[in-house]
Amino acid sequence: MNRFLNQMMRQLINRLTNRGINSGIDYMSRRGSGGKATPQNRQQAKVTRDAVKRARQAARITRRIGR
Repeated sequence: MNRFLNQMMRQLINRLTNRGINSGIDYMSRRGSGGKATPQNRQQAKVTRDAVKRARQAARITRRIGR
């Protein structure tokens, strides 16, 4: 019984953590630089997208290690 509750709580906490991390990352990636689409802004957007990809991958790895 206790083992079952621990497993359910761990799953719930993991899902809430995933949702929070993903919503924060999505928010930061949507913010962008705004303004006109200049080559410099496009380059900055690409850098931001790459950083978002690395952050998601790091979060996944961290959660796997924590299991």
